[in-house]
Amino acid sequence: MTIIFDHSFSEIEPEVLYDLLRLRSEIFVVEQSSIYLDLDGCDTDPLTRHIWMNGSGGPVSYLRVLTESSGIRIGRVATSKEARGQGLATELLRYVVDSTKGKLMLHAQAHLADWYTSLGYVVTGKEFDDGDGIPHLPMTFVR
Repeated sequence: MTIIFDHSFSEIEPEVLYDLLRLRSEIFVVEQSSIYLDLDGCDTDPLTRHIWMNGSGGPVSYLRVLTESSGIRIGRVATSKEARGQGLATELLRYVVDSTKGKLMLHAQAHLADWYTSLGYVVTGKEFDDGDGIPHLPMTFVR
């Protein structure tokens, strides 16, 4: 059984936080060649949940859950290259559905829309550039 960690910013050990932020940077900034400020001020909000799974060397799959006036926003869904294809992000997203009340929304990278659709999300708007040069689609989970 895989252990899923679900913590607020203040509950995360500094070394683990470093590894989580490194994972996000490796994927969103380096791998995807998107120069943007990943540390956007939302991580430290007391209502933000950081959810992840570890592999043998630390965090390998991660997402965060933000509480907004319009609902709950899932973001920063990331899995290390070495751990992809094992269904880890799917497990995390299902965990959020099972453990979170309210409307669940996300901005999916457009090339991942079919995967999110297979998990119960529907496209709710037009494709847009989220400021990082990668096309995104607004999606909402249908309960």
